Amino acid sequence: MRTSRRLIAGLFVLPLLSGCFASSGDDSSASAGAAGGARLRVALPFAPTENYSPYGQDAMLLSRLGVTEGLTRLDANGTAVPALAESWSSENGGRSWVFTLRDATFQDGEAVTAEAVAAALTAAGKADPAPSALSGVQLTATAEDGDRVRVATAASDPVLPLRLSNPSLAVFSPKAYDKKGTVNVVGTATGPFALTSTEGDTAATLDRFDDYWGGRAQASGVTARFVSDGTARANALRTGQVDIAESLPVAQLASLDQDDVHEVNTARNTSLYLNTRSGAFTEPGLRAAAREAIDTSVIAKGAYEGYAVPAQGLFGPALTWAAGKRVEPAGRARATRPAGESITLATYSDRPELPETAQVLQQQLRKAGFKVKLEVRTYARLEGDLLDGKFDAAVFSRNMMLDTGDPVTVLASDYTCDGSNNLSFLCDKNVDGLVAAAQAESGTAERQDAAMKAEAAVLGTDSVIPLVHLKLVAGIATDVQGALPDPYERTLIGTGTRR
Repeated sequence: MRTSRRLIAGLFVLPLLSGCFASSGDDSSASAGAAGGARLRVALPFAPTENYSPYGQDAMLLSRLGVTEGLTRLDANGTAVPALAESWSSENGGRSWVFTLRDATFQDGEAVTAEAVAAALTAAGKADPAPSALSGVQLTATAEDGDRVRVATAASDPVLPLRLSNPSLAVFSPKAYDKKGTVNVVGTATGPFALTSTEGDTAATLDRFDDYWGGRAQASGVTARFVSDGTARANALRTGQVDIAESLPVAQLASLDQDDVHEVNTARNTSLYLNTRSGAFTEPGLRAAAREAIDTSVIAKGAYEGYAVPAQGLFGPALTWAAGKRVEPAGRARATRPAGESITLATYSDRPELPETAQVLQQQLRKAGFKVKLEVRTYARLEGDLLDGKFDAAVFSRNMMLDTGDPVTVLASDYTCDGSNNLSFLCDKNVDGLVAAAQAESGTAERQDAAMKAEAAVLGTDSVIPLVHLKLVAGIATDVQGALPDPYERTLIGTGTRR
């Protein structure tokens, strides 16, 4: 019965999308053959919420569409590899790093210089709020000469090359920056596709940047639409209106050509974040009661229909090192009876499984004795209230390696007193101390060990309840080659993506 209702909903949504891709940009190149390169039509679930600012979540949109890049990028193993920087080395015990730039050009025709890169990184460091990759980091950048940049931190930072791979630390032309700190990303980045025009938060047009250092892209451009309804994205793929559709609802997969469905194991979790700053969940016993009330297997089998597994912690099976290093949480509070305690549980509809997950949680928490009001909005309408702590609990999907590929960095941004993405508003001295100790480790194995100790401390507070570890399910038409969905969710369109 659930599937039938969704299919009917899809029939009502489909006419709203009819023709929406044909009208944006010049799609005449679709039949121009390999020389011209057909435009790619992409449906993305999340609309820009900050006018394409590179310092927030919109940075991920720009990265996935091939608009931006930084000094480094992550490879499939989560290792920092060259991007705008072709090499680097550390000095002063890891307190400074020197990056040697490759010969590259900004999309406005200006050369990428050490002075321009230093100015871009300095601007990112001054952004308010700071990009999550810079949580707890004091960064300075200076030009050594024409093609070398020195990046220094107040304390030793052994993962700085990983940190600089974050899309929020992308480099833009000097013309992009104004005195107020705003960045105009239209035609000022360095990626293979230049953002040329936008239609508010509904669409964007990108054209190929022919002077890209990595070679001329095979597609002539990209027409991107932001479609929050997952059923609508699946219908658009099925009817040939789009070539690529991100984050397909699992309930729609059976109705698609299975050759169009692509799964990627990710480091993404869906978790329940409990507000420890205000409301019912300032009480540790009630947080423990919420944890004990939740059956994550129901969510994995129901809401995700097998495209997720019950969570074992913050770092899931996509990170193969985590299972053997996991530490059991200790010192958890004893659960107290909710006795009709009223809470508001929020989530967003852009990821179609989240509202269903929230409904399951609502039932389980009610059974345990909570009174639960459910609030579902699009992410753009939810974000401000979420970050202001206006809800008692939130169901949120988070790629734990998105910021830097370093587990310690995400712990610092999400669970420390000064963290920039602390949705639980957790401020615990023990957690902060363990995260600080992990940040001081330079060896990979030692850093992972320390991260798992900090993970155990976070889980011991019951400020976050991991629910499931996810697979990324993208729809890619069979005539599309070279799409780049990845576990870190930073790439989608590249120079070799074509149809």
